[in-house]
Amino acid sequence: MLTTAAIDRVVRLALDEDAPWGDLTSEALIPAGAVARAELVAREAGVFSGGDVFRAAFTTADSRIQVEILAEEGGRFDAGVRLARIDGPARSVLTAERVALNLVQRMCGVSTLTARFVDAVRDTPARIVDTRKTTPGLRALERHAVIAGGGRNHRYSLSDAVLAKDNHLAVLAGRPLADVLRDARERLPHTTHFEVEVDHVDQIDPVIAAGVDTIMFDNFSIDDLRRGVELVAGRVVVEASGGVTLDSVAEIARTGVDVISVGALTHSAVAIDLGLDIALTEGAVTPGAP
Repeated sequence: MLTTAAIDRVVRLALDEDAPWGDLTSEALIPAGAVARAELVAREAGVFSGGDVFRAAFTTADSRIQVEILAEEGGRFDAGVRLARIDGPARSVLTAERVALNLVQRMCGVSTLTARFVDAVRDTPARIVDTRKTTPGLRALERHAVIAGGGRNHRYSLSDAVLAKDNHLAVLAGRPLADVLRDARERLPHTTHFEVEVDHVDQIDPVIAAGVDTIMFDNFSIDDLRRGVELVAGRVVVEASGGVTLDSVAEIARTGVDVISVGALTHSAVAIDLGLDIALTEGAVTPGAP
């Protein structure tokens, strides 16, 4: 999902937002001929994500900037580790600094939190997946970060698959659930994935009878999850969702569900503390430069 076009769109919007008419401070204080070297340094441990985005923030600001990514995408790092090196015109490096840091810190926060959830269920077959609870405009970046952290992606958008949730079914109340779903299934192309959310075990058999591909157990208790998995008996993919935390995810996984969707991966991830240590390259200021 993280295409060059997606990166370019986000980075250009961010740079336009942060320096719409240039970087007044750098232009006032920094000599035009000054050249700087900067290093991206981890202030805490985490999982790296966003190398291409970090590079693009600098090279979009100024094509003369050179960026070397030292960390592996999806690799774990400790505090104090150098993650990237930047060389180029000092004014431009300073102009792009905050945008580059904001984006890579956010992405590393998502990948680090995802890795914690993945580690918690490592002894089970359950997959950890994200949701559409992403930051508007940053979905491609955050979804990439989930992958870097070892997680998987749910549907990317409303256009990708059918997911009938409680509000959809509430609008259709009055008709038998199996009939509503069966009619929808018949109108869909055979290649379209069809998932339905249920909130109690009595809905399981009617939903499966309608020919769905995945059934989502929403906010089920652990006992109901176990019972639901037994009732499904492998006939469709089983997803657990709703209020999943690091404290509860392992017990949920042990009920036998196939997928656990976690909105917190993106809506509650805390940015990882990364710093940009910058200094002028020796002898880099052009004599007489303003």
